[in-house]
Amino acid sequence: MTSHQPDFLQSGPSLFERVGGHDGLMKLLNHFYADVRQHSLLGPIFNGLIEDWPSHLEVIARFWATVTGGPSEYSGKMPARHIPLSLKEEHFLAWLGMWKHNCQIYLPEDCATEMIDVADSVASRLRKFCGVTS
Repeated sequence: MTSHQPDFLQSGPSLFERVGGHDGLMKLLNHFYADVRQHSLLGPIFNGLIEDWPSHLEVIARFWATVTGGPSEYSGKMPARHIPLSLKEEHFLAWLGMWKHNCQIYLPEDCATEMIDVADSVASRLRKFCGVTS
């Protein structure tokens, strides 16, 4: 008889550790947000709001570290910051599409799949918070 532990009881490195910790996240985020900044739909939003990209990327890295099992140092108010942006479903689809593309390029396949799943979950909650329906 094989015993099966629930995922939350299984030991092993966290997703944060498997993507390379802070350095791995920063590599992914730097490439991803370089694409975002050039995107015709998302670029104007981000470029109009973010003045200090290195600092912003560090904040975003703390968020992703927290949601992937790394250090819980993020203390921002991520959902609330998105409300005044008047986001629509096309914004979420563009962001998620670029996220998936970058994860598949810069992460091992298993980590990419998990990071994409985490982003889908974050986006789902953010859509609800911002009143966006698909």
